[in-house]
Amino acid sequence: MEKFDKFEKLDRKVEETIHEVETMDKRKFYKNIFAYSALAAFIINLLMETLGRFSTTDFLGGLRFMVSEPVIFLYNTMIIFATLVVAAVFKRRLFVSTIITVFWLTIGISNGVILTQRMTPFTVKDLAIIEDGISIVTTYLKTWHIVLIGVGVLIVLALLVLLFIKGPQKKDPKKRKRNLLGVILVIAMTFGSTSFMVNLGIVETFFGNLAYAYRDYGVAYCFINTWMNTGISKPSGYNEERMLDIFDKKELGDDNAMLLDYKDEDEQHPNILFLQLESFLDPLSIECIEVSEDPCPNFRKLMREYSSGDLTVPACGAGTANVEFEVLTGISVKFFGPGEYPYKSILTENTMENMAYDLKSLGYSAHAIHNHRGVFYNRNTVFANMGFDTFTSVEYMKNVAKTPKNWAKDGVLTECITDALKSTESRDLIYTISVQGHGKYPGEKVLEEPVIKVTSAPDEELKWKYEYYVNQIYEMDIFIGELIEELSKMDEPVILAMYGDHIPAIDLTEDDLESGNLYGTQYLVWDNMGLKKDDENLYTYQLGAHVLDMVDMQVGTVFTYQQNHHNSESYLEDLKAIGYDMLYGKYHIYGGENPFQPSDMKMGVNDIIIEEVVEIGGRYYIKGLNFTPYSKISLDGKTLETIYLGETVIGLLEDVDPEEAPNMKVSQIDYKSKEILSTTE
Repeated sequence: MEKFDKFEKLDRKVEETIHEVETMDKRKFYKNIFAYSALAAFIINLLMETLGRFSTTDFLGGLRFMVSEPVIFLYNTMIIFATLVVAAVFKRRLFVSTIITVFWLTIGISNGVILTQRMTPFTVKDLAIIEDGISIVTTYLKTWHIVLIGVGVLIVLALLVLLFIKGPQKKDPKKRKRNLLGVILVIAMTFGSTSFMVNLGIVETFFGNLAYAYRDYGVAYCFINTWMNTGISKPSGYNEERMLDIFDKKELGDDNAMLLDYKDEDEQHPNILFLQLESFLDPLSIECIEVSEDPCPNFRKLMREYSSGDLTVPACGAGTANVEFEVLTGISVKFFGPGEYPYKSILTENTMENMAYDLKSLGYSAHAIHNHRGVFYNRNTVFANMGFDTFTSVEYMKNVAKTPKNWAKDGVLTECITDALKSTESRDLIYTISVQGHGKYPGEKVLEEPVIKVTSAPDEELKWKYEYYVNQIYEMDIFIGELIEELSKMDEPVILAMYGDHIPAIDLTEDDLESGNLYGTQYLVWDNMGLKKDDENLYTYQLGAHVLDMVDMQVGTVFTYQQNHHNSESYLEDLKAIGYDMLYGKYHIYGGENPFQPSDMKMGVNDIIIEEVVEIGGRYYIKGLNFTPYSKISLDGKTLETIYLGETVIGLLEDVDPEEAPNMKVSQIDYKSKEILSTTE
């Protein structure tokens, strides 16, 4: 019996020992930052890929990606792991690890949300335009969404502060030093894996299609790539000889630099107009819907009668500013880092040759028009760096009608364009960017009596989105007809290129489109000179050269190159080298110095004039010309509370020193940022 008791005690001792070992192993596992980071990285990556592929009909996109592309999935996991293990060298290990986890989850959630509103994924470059994004957030999200996000952010921040104060700290400096070696090893392995993956072609560093890249190579890798890969890379063998060899001798001046000064100002060149139509796509080319009648008969008729074709744009569901850049400069944004906006980077500080500078060398005046905020995408700065003489934004427009989603309707642009044409004796370049077709498109019935009805759609929500969209296209098409009618009355030669900047940000797939191309829209070139119809399919960076070629004009570095060398085997390689030399290089094509200076750009074509300041009943009023709802009375650079009473009268709603009243001026104000765009002299 005693022997049995001894065996029983021994057995219990063994069980207790095994339990202690198991418990200790678990504690070691949870205390091991490397093991924790590996597990966390796997979960975070799975969540990010799931959110990036999420739809109402697909909840398992992340799992499918993991199974179908295990090597790429694990590589993305390793990238996240390499950032998480950095926490191992800090005292507040848990706090740092949590911060990094929140960072990655924020990227994943932001990417998922953005993909529900547009078809282009979230990039580091989006952080550069966050102010612009915030300014239109109410268009995309409901008030309760914004409140919920705000509350969530506050809760996360509060928990992080609490974790910093109350969280555990590791005080063993020797262990942190050992961990440092492990962290260095992990980071080195990650860099080595990247080189291995790129060299084998498993992942790419150039993203011809950003949305497809995120889908094929993973969110973590692509997001980091949009951070590391910026600007235009230096071309191989870059030097003066390499750059000048791109051109023929007859294209260069006696000083072996590009010819930038022209002497044919008296030639009867036409007025050259571009009309970039927001999210404009022929709805009849969308195969997943049926509509009650043709939403764009004017555009379709013009395509049949004038030069037209398919246009491949660099953006899908968003990216208007990059389409502008390509048309104006002739340089592809694909040469820049993935997702980069030159309007938010290099062009905020550098000038760049483009169609405005080129045509001004022929005596043209250059005007930009956009029925949206002047500061959006830094246009009020960038257009000066592109040589425009005037920029008419919505703050300078009269009688602006709005869509149910609060975007300016395009009908206002007809008067803006004709005002610009009448403002000078010279020929004019006018670049107009419309906004009416902009999303978000509501998933519920908004239009009570739509002219165009969607009679068939994949589901109820998409029916209302498309019905809203096609009715905006219908109104934009009416504007096109009105504009052509006005231009037809002119006794000056005019050529007008119009095109959609990208497809609408609706849940479209290649199968939904007749063209099968998510990066395809249409363009047409109207003229009043009887030009021969010349149908070609183009990229947006080729459109400017094509229009100039139609009227036998060869001007400017890039447009000359495109017209004369578009069949060259090194066409794109040399075009990229030209872009590098213009923006980041030594200006070899200009003889070693950038010849372009920012223009003294005027905001608005029509002068805002103060005729008199009057006092009535103790209140001050300013009488004048061309006031808009964005006109504010200002004093010593400070805007005052103002009431808009009409194009000729605005009133002051606060008290000022009577002696200062004669010094009051009128400023045009951005209604979101309150930035002053211009002030009367």
